[in-house]
Amino acid sequence: MMKWLQKLGKSLMLPVAVLPVAGILSGIGYFLCPAVMQGGDITGAIPMVGYFLTQAALALLDGAIIALLFAVGVAVGMSDDHDGTAGLAGLVSWLMITHLLSPGVVQTLAGIAPDTIQGMAFAKIQNAMIGIIAGIIGSTCYNKFKNTRLPDWLAFFSGKRCVAIITALFSIIAAAILLFIWPVVFGGLTALGQSIAKMGAVGAGLYAFLNRLLIPFGLHHALNNVFWFDTIGLGDLSNFWAGKTSADVTWSLGMYMSGFFPCMMFGVPGAALAMIQCAKSNKRKIAIGILASAALCAFVCGVTEPFEFAFMFMAPALYLVYAILYGIFTFVTVLLGFRAGFSFSAGATDLLFSSVLPAAAKTWLIIPLGIAAFAVFYLVFRFMITTFDLKTPGREDDDEADDTSATLANNDYTQVATIILEGLGGKENVKSIDNCITRLRLEINDYTKVDEKKIKSAGVAGVIRPSQKSVQVIVGTQVQFVADEFKKLCK
Repeated sequence: MMKWLQKLGKSLMLPVAVLPVAGILSGIGYFLCPAVMQGGDITGAIPMVGYFLTQAALALLDGAIIALLFAVGVAVGMSDDHDGTAGLAGLVSWLMITHLLSPGVVQTLAGIAPDTIQGMAFAKIQNAMIGIIAGIIGSTCYNKFKNTRLPDWLAFFSGKRCVAIITALFSIIAAAILLFIWPVVFGGLTALGQSIAKMGAVGAGLYAFLNRLLIPFGLHHALNNVFWFDTIGLGDLSNFWAGKTSADVTWSLGMYMSGFFPCMMFGVPGAALAMIQCAKSNKRKIAIGILASAALCAFVCGVTEPFEFAFMFMAPALYLVYAILYGIFTFVTVLLGFRAGFSFSAGATDLLFSSVLPAAAKTWLIIPLGIAAFAVFYLVFRFMITTFDLKTPGREDDDEADDTSATLANNDYTQVATIILEGLGGKENVKSIDNCITRLRLEINDYTKVDEKKIKSAGVAGVIRPSQKSVQVIVGTQVQFVADEFKKLCK
């Protein structure tokens, strides 16, 4: 199960990789065009540029779009050979499930009105969890049915062409199950939120903890509706940006948003630094590429998905601790009186613009709170990772002996792939093809046909045979190009 979760976590790297640039564009855009966040007319060349950048970022940062990226990315990443057909199957599953569970369809099928709690549940059906479910359905159907042979009169739909059709059938079943399960879970979380709202600072900390804990399942929207918007009469976010103060409401305005600022702006970079330092030396550059951009994205505009999805499935225990830290810092932040709000997320951009609103208070505390968050997140993450040998980016179990400095002796990728294939006994002996950062990972039918000397004559760095059915060829960082040519030869 853990290996499956780690594979899922690695497959999420494909869609997550596009999010940091969108987050940074969003932060720059909001800075150049405050009217996007604060309201008002957009005039002048610089604000127009800012507006253009924010809209470009929103093309990827919208919750439904992120979920769609997950559906396609997980489907491709979890498939045996990362074929695009699996991505299409994930897209089919996503479209099928989200349409069948859209508010209009649900209202007709089950008579659930959109303005009820159950109706609100389906208004939030386009979330990351549904995207991941769709990706898993798509990849599973691809792996199971990609070689299906049908009768001659249906031969056109044999093989990969039948994958999307079968995926649609399984997606209908999944949607039917979710039709009954999703509103019950969503309603239960909403009721929980109503109880938490009566607990003051402790409740704010508990809410922040649950908000982070539920992100992998896409269920944090249920609690967000309770605390940020006017589902039960709170509306912490809407009232904050409407220019009201705590005197106008029955709670300390901003208490359900303020605690996220030190965690996202400073805690995430601290945790990212710990992960980078704990990465294996031969993978540290790769970890820096993933985590440094994610940390910058979190600081500038509070987009934390690139960071969170980089480790939540590989190290779920660490993610639980991560959520606990959010709860603790939110509790402390509320007690100290720091108040800020966000219209997008708790990054530096929102902090800057919300600090001038009437409900903002003691925003200077972001400095000591931020320093504390950076230190605590760093120390806790470093301790957890090293003590329990947790698998974070750069610490994966596979490819421990990989040397990213390995250099391919021949830059003719087609020739290299041809020699490797000959050394493996031809395409008939190759069962599956995959690659990681530096290795070509192959499953074979007959190990006696493998000629290691022939493979090494291609100029590769080495050959490893973990089992009788598995061969790994160490190519170096150019492995993707060799893998692409190898797949062409095997078709």
